[in-house]
Amino acid sequence: MKKILLSAVATLILTSVFPAAAQQPTNIPRIGYVSGTGSPSDPGPYVEALRQGLRDLGHIDGNNIMTESRGAEGKPDRYPSLVNERVQLKVDVLVVPTLPAILAARLATKTIPIVMVTNTDPVAGKLVDSLARPGGNITGLSTLAQDLSGKRLELLTEVVPRLSRVAVLRDGDSQNSAIAFKEYEATARALKVQIQSLDVRGPNPDLARSRLISLWSSQRSSSLSSI
Repeated sequence: MKKILLSAVATLILTSVFPAAAQQPTNIPRIGYVSGTGSPSDPGPYVEALRQGLRDLGHIDGNNIMTESRGAEGKPDRYPSLVNERVQLKVDVLVVPTLPAILAARLATKTIPIVMVTNTDPVAGKLVDSLARPGGNITGLSTLAQDLSGKRLELLTEVVPRLSRVAVLRDGDSQNSAIAFKEYEATARALKVQIQSLDVRGPNPDLARSRLISLWSSQRSSSLSSI
């Protein structure tokens, strides 16, 4: 998957800047990267992983490419401004590894190629029209892990045959977990299991509801999961 992502980034760089480069040899392609963690000066370890992968393909940051990277410091509300800054810099490719950043990038530009890395179904998340014909300017990688949610619940009922209630601890601000919870709900109806969402928010949530969670999980024939 890493090689596929790096190949997609490299291909988009070459196809988007080759005509200009033929006329202006000094024009260096620029990659805009917005991460969820890190700070404006240190966008986190994933940027270095991207740079290393590009180096393996012969693209050296500061030599024949330039990486314009920023970190949102775990604050989703910063994505739009950080993405817009990269767009104003007229980067050749945008690389965005989180759903909020992908959505911000889609709103910010219809012309700059966007390489996404997400564990959200891109169709259910309304990032692309379809897997066969995505349309628009978004490409990249997606891990369809939400499809496993129902299977987890099925396995749980096999391990605990008398299971009747399940609480799902999830990130209340994440669209990913909202989509995954729908998979739980559909399977729960088929298995005749009562299911409830217990939401937490923020990078360092204050689990003030831990007493409620403990009460729930201590009940007979109940279980607690998380997404």
